[in-house]
Amino acid sequence: MASYHGPKARIQRRFGEVLIPRPKYSRILDKRSYPPGDHGKEKQFRSGRRSDYGMQLNEKQKVAFIYNVREGQLRRYFMRARKMPGNTGANLIALLERRLDNLVYRAGFAATIWMARQMVSHGHVLVDGKRLNIPSYQVRPGEAISLGEKMRRNPQVVESLESNVYAPGYLSIDTNAVSATLLRVPERGEIQVPVNESLVIEFYNRLA
Repeated sequence: MASYHGPKARIQRRFGEVLIPRPKYSRILDKRSYPPGDHGKEKQFRSGRRSDYGMQLNEKQKVAFIYNVREGQLRRYFMRARKMPGNTGANLIALLERRLDNLVYRAGFAATIWMARQMVSHGHVLVDGKRLNIPSYQVRPGEAISLGEKMRRNPQVVESLESNVYAPGYLSIDTNAVSATLLRVPERGEIQVPVNESLVIEFYNRLA
């Protein structure tokens, strides 16, 4: 699955769960708790137990959607995670979590991962005071993320900061300065993403 640029509610209906924690998506899934398309309601009732491959593929696609990465990128993250000590699945999620665009989103500077990626790509994000436009940059513990002076006053950024209720323990967030510091490598238990990463690892292992 390529990084997704279409309607976000539609793909979440396909997965049958809220993957982006925003009230409007919860409301849409409450009203339409079936897959999109002309035969969505029929699919809801006809779909039986998925095959092991189907479940693995589904989880892989969920991870790609949540972190807004392409298939090739996700596979490279898997290869890197497999070479690291410890649990490969936990390593994979931690690597994705430390992407610069994701941490901009987690810090509440952007309402969505897509907005965060755009902010990074357009040069509005600084790491330790230096402008960086690489969304995939792996933020290291101790590095501080901030926004350029003009972007701090952006209405969308201000609104996102005011509505952000999720402050992960691995980030120290200063809303007044619009900055955040990565304190440590995130542990799997504190990363709130609704995926079973072991199925993603199984998917890639069967292709190896």
